[in-house]
Order: sequence, then structure tokens, then C-alpha cells
Amino acid sequence: MTRHALLALLFLAFVPALAPLAGCKSYHIDSTVENRTGAAIELLEVDYPSASFGADTLSANADLHYRFQVRLSGPVKVQYTESATHQVRQMTGPTVFEKQEGRLEIVLLPGGKAEFHPALTPQP
Repeated sequence: MTRHALLALLFLAFVPALAPLAGCKSYHIDSTVENRTGAAIELLEVDYPSASFGADTLSANADLHYRFQVRLSGPVKVQYTESATHQVRQMTGPTVFEKQEGRLEIVLLPGGKAEFHPALTPQP
């Protein structure tokens, strides 16, 4: 093997190891939705810019954990149906921004209320 071919092979072997240093980073928000309404809920949906997540049902005092990546900027919105009354509840939370990371806790309370506890990096 020639010296030139050996150098090229070594270069190709080390390029993948250098990729993390090139600034490629995946930003995530770890979220928790806590059902503290006192009853089971149905059709839980959490919308954030460019996507959503949820569950068909969430028992009373149960938690839903989900990790997501924000692609655009906009508010977090929550919607669910009360199992007993079939009433749809909707609320809007904080605005999240692309490349933010951290934690977002959403506590669903009785009467269609919610608390949002963001612990996120500042707006990039």
C-alpha cells in the first residue's frame, strides 16, 4: 500500500470520530405530563411546533414521559377529554423555540386547569 493510500485510509477512519466536534448536536426537551385531575382522562394530546404526542388514556395520578425535539418556534398546547363527562379541555402553555433543551413538566389539574413548569435553556 502506498503512503498516499495509507494516509487516505487513516483520514477516513478518523472523520467519523471528529463529527461530534463539528457542532452537530441534537437538542431535546424531556417532558412529563402528570394527571392530577382526580380521574382518568382520554385522548390526551400535547402539541408542540411541528409535531405532537399523547396517549389514548391516562389514569388518575399517572404520568406520561416523552422526549421531543423542537423544529420550529411556537406554543405548547394540551388537549384531553374527561372520561366521566366527555368534556374536552384545552390549554396553552409556554412558547418553545428551536434548539431549546431541558425539561417541561405539565401538571393537569381539576376543572380543566394546568400548570406548566418549564426548565429550558434561554431562547437561542
